[in-house]
Amino acid sequence: MDIFLVLVAALFMFLGIIGSLLPILPGPLTSWVGLLIFHLTDAVPMNWTFLIITFVFAILIWILDYIIPALGTKKFGGSKYGMIGTSIGLIVGLFAPIPGGIIIGPFAGAFLGELINKSDSKTALKAAFGSFLGFITSVFLKFVVALIFLGLFIGKLWDYSSVLF
Repeated sequence: MDIFLVLVAALFMFLGIIGSLLPILPGPLTSWVGLLIFHLTDAVPMNWTFLIITFVFAILIWILDYIIPALGTKKFGGSKYGMIGTSIGLIVGLFAPIPGGIIIGPFAGAFLGELINKSDSKTALKAAFGSFLGFITSVFLKFVVALIFLGLFIGKLWDYSSVLF
């Protein structure tokens, strides 16, 4: 049963990293669920302090994920249309057959969102840049936290590998 839980935990860690790049899945929270499942094994002792601290970080990053892009958009004079356009642009950019689609998509989406909001092209470009910067910052933070959680998972897996396997 422990091996099964380790595999499920590893799956959640992997989904957490993917979720840090996609707006559909809350990356760090998903990775944290992987850490929780890992601690449910009989071989790894339940460490509530570790789990609470990592949970608090996951929640903080989840909250910041909504605040940072809004701050970037607001700082550069954008609207909600720019933020929505950024998210749609990311999804389109992921599936676009062009190199750099994941970078170009959010920026183009924010720009088009601002144009739909009846901004002139100069204002739309400035707001799109702010929305894009906020989005990239948010994704970077989520990705770093998901990688740290993965590192903690691998470290604990290494420590308890003799008991698990």
